[in-house]
Amino acid sequence: MTSALQSFMSYLRVPLLASSGVAAVLSGLLYFKQNEIIYPRNFPPDARTNVPRPSQFGIADYEELMIPTPDGESLSAFYLRANKQYARNVTILMFHGNAGNIGYRIPIAKILEDDIGCNVLMLQYRGYGLSSGTPNEKGLMIDAQTGIDYIRQRLELRGTRIVLYGQSIGGAVAIASAARNLKQGDIAGIILENTFTSIRKLIPTAFPPAKYLAPLCHQLWPNEETLPRITGIPILFLSGLKDEIIPSSHMVQLYRICRSEPKIWKEFPNGSHNDTVAEPGYFAYIDDFISQYVAR
Repeated sequence: MTSALQSFMSYLRVPLLASSGVAAVLSGLLYFKQNEIIYPRNFPPDARTNVPRPSQFGIADYEELMIPTPDGESLSAFYLRANKQYARNVTILMFHGNAGNIGYRIPIAKILEDDIGCNVLMLQYRGYGLSSGTPNEKGLMIDAQTGIDYIRQRLELRGTRIVLYGQSIGGAVAIASAARNLKQGDIAGIILENTFTSIRKLIPTAFPPAKYLAPLCHQLWPNEETLPRITGIPILFLSGLKDEIIPSSHMVQLYRICRSEPKIWKEFPNGSHNDTVAEPGYFAYIDDFISQYVAR
């Protein structure tokens, strides 16, 4: 594991969900405070103010952006240009997982742009890091579309093949965004890591005391319904079999119902929710996927 990736893993030694005792308390707040539970943007405590920069990881060719959304928010983002020696006509739009901010995921982006040769747009959802606003399902979908439109409109990225890469809840964002942009034909690939079938189906395992309140959850992210609508886009499924937050059975189900071809399944026997990215072969699988099915 590279030192940068080790640094990334140290950032993510934070649980998305609290202990069982705290979960019991949170269950009573699920309906009224579910956005705060589902989108823990203030964890760790300095996540809204302390956003690591690409320069701290040895990346020189990048831009810090503030991208306006149609509904008046401002999204913090990093744009990393592909290593010119290996550059491909591919732009990866990263949809991050819960907790923390995009700065915690820079070591991942560095490998994608430096070793795999892709442009990378790291988009920070509303309410996370330095982005304005408050997160919710509708808002995150606006944010995702804002990122896609930014790639389409920026001169040096226009015409590149877009890959949506989502981890955890970011996978839900990627699925919903791909379904909404099928007609444009420029979404060339999707990479899903450790995501879920739906929030309501996740609650019984993530918050066992709140399982009877699952029908009251208004943040749906119905991936199980949305994914079968996507066709004609290559999809790579990356599943950590020791995921302690989202049971790997969710990824198995998503792969099973996926109608898009080609669909590629890669599993990591020792991969937990936050550690799958550090498992051997992870980036080799992404490289192969982009080489075989995305890059032209």
